[in-house]
Amino acid sequence: MNATSLLPIPIALAWVWLAAAIGAAARVQAQSPASRDTLWTVNDILLAERVTEFRLSPDGRWVVWVQAMMSEQKGEQVSNLYLSSLAERKEIQLTRGDHNHSRPRWSPDAKLIAFLSTRPLPRKDGEKEDDDEDDLADRQLWLMSPFGGEPWPLTESKRDVRAYEWKANDTILFLAQEDPSLYEQESKKRKDTTRVVDDSIHEPPVRLFMVSVKDRKVTRVLQNDDWIEDLAVSPDGRKVVTLHERSLSWEFDQRVPPVTFLTDLETRASRPVFDGSRIIPQDVRWARDGAGFYFVNDSTTHPRYRMATIQMLWYYDLARGEAALVNLAWDRGHGSDYAVTSDGFVALLADGVRDRPARYVRRGSAWTRSWIEGAHARNLSGLEIGRDDRTVVVLHSTANTPPQLYRAMLRGTRLSGETVLTDLNASFKEKPKPRVEIVRWKGARDEEVEGIVYYPLGYAEGKRYPLIVSIHGGPAAADLDAWSQGWSRPVALLNQKGAFVLKVNYHGSSNYGLDWVESICCGKYYELEIPDIERGVDHLIERGLADPERLAVMGWSNGAILSIELTTRNLRYRAASTGAGDVEWISDWANVDFGAAFDNYYFGTAPYDDPDLYVRKSPFFRMKGVKTPTIIYFGTEDRNVPTDQGWSHYRALQQIGDTPVRFVLFPGEAHGLTKLAHQRRKVEEDLAWFERYLFGTYAAPNEVLKEGSPLAQALKRARIKKADGRYGAEVNGTLIPEVVELEGLEIGRFEVTRAQYAAFDKSYVLDKGTENFPASGISFEEARAYVAWLSGVTGVAYRLGTEDEMNSIYDSAPASENTLDYWAGYSPNPDDGERLAEKIHELPGSAPLLKEVGNFAGRGTEDLVFDLGGNVAEWVVDKDGTGKLMGRSADRPSDPRARAGDAAPAYRGFRVVRARR
Repeated sequence: MNATSLLPIPIALAWVWLAAAIGAAARVQAQSPASRDTLWTVNDILLAERVTEFRLSPDGRWVVWVQAMMSEQKGEQVSNLYLSSLAERKEIQLTRGDHNHSRPRWSPDAKLIAFLSTRPLPRKDGEKEDDDEDDLADRQLWLMSPFGGEPWPLTESKRDVRAYEWKANDTILFLAQEDPSLYEQESKKRKDTTRVVDDSIHEPPVRLFMVSVKDRKVTRVLQNDDWIEDLAVSPDGRKVVTLHERSLSWEFDQRVPPVTFLTDLETRASRPVFDGSRIIPQDVRWARDGAGFYFVNDSTTHPRYRMATIQMLWYYDLARGEAALVNLAWDRGHGSDYAVTSDGFVALLADGVRDRPARYVRRGSAWTRSWIEGAHARNLSGLEIGRDDRTVVVLHSTANTPPQLYRAMLRGTRLSGETVLTDLNASFKEKPKPRVEIVRWKGARDEEVEGIVYYPLGYAEGKRYPLIVSIHGGPAAADLDAWSQGWSRPVALLNQKGAFVLKVNYHGSSNYGLDWVESICCGKYYELEIPDIERGVDHLIERGLADPERLAVMGWSNGAILSIELTTRNLRYRAASTGAGDVEWISDWANVDFGAAFDNYYFGTAPYDDPDLYVRKSPFFRMKGVKTPTIIYFGTEDRNVPTDQGWSHYRALQQIGDTPVRFVLFPGEAHGLTKLAHQRRKVEEDLAWFERYLFGTYAAPNEVLKEGSPLAQALKRARIKKADGRYGAEVNGTLIPEVVELEGLEIGRFEVTRAQYAAFDKSYVLDKGTENFPASGISFEEARAYVAWLSGVTGVAYRLGTEDEMNSIYDSAPASENTLDYWAGYSPNPDDGERLAEKIHELPGSAPLLKEVGNFAGRGTEDLVFDLGGNVAEWVVDKDGTGKLMGRSADRPSDPRARAGDAAPAYRGFRVVRARR
């Protein structure tokens, strides 16, 4: 449950189940019809790169954008700034590191980029590392030149910078809380962390400040005693619109609304323009000529609550001093984004699963609409339009096409000339994509319901498959025909397991107009959504797609709320995954940050006025009818759906004892999961749960076998070996290397073995018992001849790796493999290495330190790659086309400063790379 549409790994629960969950994540690959090296993995879903925001430069030549992704090292999301040219295929990474960089804004003359960052402030001369560490905020305002040089901090605020905008080339306006009062300082000295709820007297106001780019001098602009939420500066830098929250309980009860002020920055005179009774502006954007500003406002028929709304566009005219509703001529309202043009604006209008782009031209006090057409005109989730009204940058994706930024030209109402600017998630190109279908059926009130169905990978016509209903949160949200893979709903992994996934835009969803989104208010909550979902499931069963004996539900927040309700009404669901879902509404009312607003609106009354209604609506009192095995997830700090709801759900099912139940808690998490370890655990738990209760493929793990131990590695190698004990695969009776995927390459799992090389070179001496040793004493010419022969034998192109693509692979290989360090028992320096070489010559054989491939831990999870950090040095192709040795070898120390080319000839080998098919 969430006021907008929010979504949320646990403390210790049985080790045996954790092992099962991890095993399920690995087995998700084994049951797919796709080749092993192109399968979707949990990492693909969790570590995906995303564009979160982007801004065109004033001259229309560049776009700065934010790439966000989970950091494996930090275990949380990090974001960095990138710059892409609109004139050529050129991309520059502007920031690096495990920090968050956000909200980039160009200066009016395009010479600087401002941004918010959590990176540490540089220490001043003589300053110790911990000096003033607790006195300055984490998020500061920074500046950088887009074309070179280090960024520098513009602010050293004691409070986080919340928002900002350029006023002029030399001045920026920003929002931050006022500096700590004496009351706060004294409380901190006493280590008093007591919190008084809604303490408006001591809650520091959020004010508007001005900072000089030249000397970093900060000036307070407004002396308000409330909390400014956002700002928008006029094109000439003379005026600013600010939205002020006046009550700390506004989110909870929506009783005292925010007000909007217009301030003259020259005189500092402010006047209210909206009192919040009818208009609360969002996403304010000034007209190009500065004569007024556009804004988004929620539209609702309810006299007080703004819980289920559609968004409409308005225009405030400065000269007239009044706002007018823009007639969009579209009853579903505004959608995901809009951009101002010199003669009006372009808007993405809400239209079910796909927003519809339209151009509006202003003539006097009216706007004329024209639909925008073009190959990429639909399925947009963001756009920026240049000052020439023609240069456009859009973010485009579909349900089975990952997102990318595109440059395009807007000529009138035609979007054309699309050119991709980014190459996010390059490895996804080789991944199998599910077939996606937009489906419609008759739901509650005999009204048409729209949904999206994702087909199983390898779907065969006429065969029935398991169906998982994946329900969105909100409820005032919608599932779109856009890329949506994540920890809460990892659709690709479920399709790979062989299941249909159905998403339903039930009554109460957004994007379908005011009647639809308001249809479940005032006591109708549950009454229309559940029939919508059930009839969608029936629809897929009737079409012969879904197996009626293998059905499951999953959801987070409102998606979990509806999933729980389904399990109380219908016994046909074999498994349920519910995250942050309510079961009992009386306690919900007061314990949620927006409890009164949400519950009063959707139930039509407060619990103290009609407690019986709240009891009737609560699934908790119907738990005795639940037979669906249910896994429950919650963050321990959730204020959108309190963790106590999870305890009630779990204890009820546990004590009744009629169905398996599992409760997973994520310490420190609120309503959404932010830790990578927690996200991974959530996905692994889901896969194991569905594997056990829906797919019927659950295999109990051996809880005493430690992952990564020598025994576990030996067992994995045993599964890889052929029946005759050799590594590799056979093509027409010829032994060839096995390849797996690593960092986007199809690479040999092992170095080419002696048995594999002997199939090519009949004169190669192969001593008995060394078949699985790496082929050694190999020259660059011999390695190239082998891959050419292999290509001819198999009909598939094989080659040696290149220096550029293999560099990071070898650099990240562990140093604790078969190198001279291993044999010496310590890390020899070069001088010691030379002396040890004299002793090695006393051993029999030309390369006595080599070991059978795969003797050390492999890199990866299931598709392991071995010996990247030792055994033989490996031939690759240098930038100039000649041979180069890379990686460590058994006769040389693991010293990263040593060159692989120093490996003796007897310790030189290679591994293959297979061309993409």
